[in-house]
Amino acid sequence: MKIILSTQLKEWDKYTIANEPIASIDLMERAACELTRAITCRWDTSFQVVVFAGPGNNGGDALAVARLLSKQHYHVEVFLFNTKGELSEDCRTNLNRLKECGSIYFTEVSTKFDPPVLTEKHLVVDGLFGSGLNKPLNGGFAAVVKYINASKAQVVSIDVPSGLMCEDNTYNVRQNIIRADVTLSVQLPKLSFLFPENEDIVGEWELLDIKLREDFIDTAQTSYFITEEEDVRRLVKPRKRFAHKGALGHALIIAGSYGMAGASILSTRACLRSGVGLVTVHTPIHNHDLLQTTVPEAIVHTDIHERYFAEPTDTERYQAIAIGPGLGQEEDTALAMMEQIQGCTVPLVLDADAINILAAHRNWLSRLPKRSILTPHLKELERLIGKCMDTYERLNKTKELAAYLQSYIVVKGAWTAVVTPEGNCYFNPTGNPGMATGGSGDVLTGVLASLLAQGYAQEDACRLGVYVHGLAGDIAAREKGEIGLIAGDIVEALPQAWKKLSEAKGQFAKE
Repeated sequence: MKIILSTQLKEWDKYTIANEPIASIDLMERAACELTRAITCRWDTSFQVVVFAGPGNNGGDALAVARLLSKQHYHVEVFLFNTKGELSEDCRTNLNRLKECGSIYFTEVSTKFDPPVLTEKHLVVDGLFGSGLNKPLNGGFAAVVKYINASKAQVVSIDVPSGLMCEDNTYNVRQNIIRADVTLSVQLPKLSFLFPENEDIVGEWELLDIKLREDFIDTAQTSYFITEEEDVRRLVKPRKRFAHKGALGHALIIAGSYGMAGASILSTRACLRSGVGLVTVHTPIHNHDLLQTTVPEAIVHTDIHERYFAEPTDTERYQAIAIGPGLGQEEDTALAMMEQIQGCTVPLVLDADAINILAAHRNWLSRLPKRSILTPHLKELERLIGKCMDTYERLNKTKELAAYLQSYIVVKGAWTAVVTPEGNCYFNPTGNPGMATGGSGDVLTGVLASLLAQGYAQEDACRLGVYVHGLAGDIAAREKGEIGLIAGDIVEALPQAWKKLSEAKGQFAKE
C-alpha cells in the first residue's frame, strides 16, 4: 500500500472527478455516505451528535454527514465556523442542503462562539480542517480545539484530526490539535498516523474506500509504503522436493557474552525456525555448554575468550552473518568485530551491541560493507544519528544514513520501518505491544540471518523478516495475551507464522 503526500491526495480527488467522471459535490456525497456508515457502526442514536465544521471541503464533508445522520434519527447539532465569510463551493452546497433539514440545530459562527455543553453522552464530529492544512492552528480555532479536547465527549475526526498535518509536525503546536478517539481516513492513511507521538491524537484509525480512481495511485510516485500480506506472500520461496540442508544456506551468528547467553540462544533458535539449513553460533567459552543443551540443532563454535567475543572467525563456509545480540562492548570485542566486518564478503546483519560499538566509533561506519542490514531500536538509532525532535525528523535522518552507508536500516518498534539505500521506507503492520520485551530484537536478527543465508535479497529479507516476526508475535499474543508474552513465545510461534504465509501461497510445491 502506498502512502502519498497531502498534495497528491488533492490531485487524486481532481483526477477522479475528471476521469470517472463525477461532479465534485457527488464525490463528496459518496465520501459522506461512507463516513456516516462508519459512524453509525460505532455509535448508536443514544449519542447526541455535535458537528464542528470548517469553511473548506472538510467542513463540507461534515455538513453532509450531519444531514445523513439526521435522516437516520440521530439528534444532531451543527456549528459551522465561517469567520472570513468564505466557504468552498461544495461546503456552500452542503450548507444549503443542510438548511432543508428542519430537525437540525444549526449555528454559523462568524465572530463570537458560544460553545455547547459536551458530556460523555455526546459524540463530536470533527470536520474543522482536513489534509490540506499546512500551518499550526491558532486564535479562535485553537480555542475551539482546546475546548473539545477538555470535554468528556467522544471525538471522531474526518480524514485527519484538525490541526494535525499529514507529514511534518515538527513545529506544530500539539495542544492545538484535536485528540480523536477515532479517525476515519479517506482512502489511504497519512504518514503522520504511523508516528508514535501521534498515537493519542489520531486514536484508532479506520480506512474508508470512497472509490477514487485506482489508476492514479498505480502511477503516483512515493517513497513511503505499508507492507501488506499479499506483498510478502509473493516473496516466500517454495521448497523444492529434493532440497537438503546444504542447499538451504549456512548462517553464522556471532552473539552472546557472559551473562547474555540468552540473546545468542534466541537468535539461533529463531534462525533455525525460519528455514535455514545450518546455523553456527560463535560465542564465548562460558556459553558453550548452555548453547549445546538449549539448541542441540545448532553448531557451536567457541571464541578464544571465556566471557566475550575477542577474535574474528573464518567465514568462508557461510552464506550470511549476524553480529550483535548480547555481544557486549569490550574494547577487544569492538576490535574483533571490525576485523570480522572488514573481511566480510557475504550479507551481514548488525544488531544491538554491534550498533552500539559503531556509534562509539563513528569513523568505522564508512568501513561497513555495502548492503549491510542494521536493526536498531530507537535509542540505538539515536546514538547513530543524534537526538531528533520527532519521528518525521528521525525518519529523514535515517534515510540520509541509509543512503550514506548504502545499507538497509530496520527501525524497530510499532510500525517497524525498513529504510532502503534508495530512500524508500516500508512500514510493517504486524506485531503488538506484547513484543515490547527483552529478546524480541534478537529473534528478528535470527530471522533475518536465516533469510539471507537462504539467498533472499536484502530488501526482500528485511520486508519479509519483519512481517513474519510481527506475525509470530501476533499469533503468540492470541494464545498467551500481550502482558505475559516473552521473546521465546515469538520463536515458538514462528513455524505457525511461516505456515500461514506458505499455505496462502500454495507452498511445498512438488518440483
